[in-house]
Formats: sequence, C-alpha cells, structure tokens
Amino acid sequence: MAQICEVCGKKPQFGNNISHAHNVTRRRWNVNLHTVKAKVESGNKRVRVCTGCIKSGKVVKA
Repeated sequence: MAQICEVCGKKPQFGNNISHAHNVTRRRWNVNLHTVKAKVESGNKRVRVCTGCIKSGKVVKA
C-alpha cells in the first residue's frame, strides 16, 4: 500500500545513507501514518492520515 497521506498528500522522502567509509546507499524516510475513522462528506470512513494532519485539526475524528 502506498505511503501517502490522504489529506495533505505527504509522501516518503529519499536520500542517502553515508557510512564512515563514505559508502553511499539509498534510503527513505517514511511518513508517520495512522488509520483513523474520520468524518467525510459521505459519512464516516477509515482514512490513512499523517500525524501532522491529526495534530493540526485537519481531520475530524468520528
């Protein structure tokens, strides 16, 4: 399942792991997603939302 917030569209960010010997490998920082039962226009629905949207009040819990 895609690591995307359904409210703000936040996605994983990509970068590099750099070891002491300066070996470079790709890595990713995932979004902190939670499944929340929220109020939507059509009623109550389970949505995958990042914690930033929950804290800021962009999601109204049902």
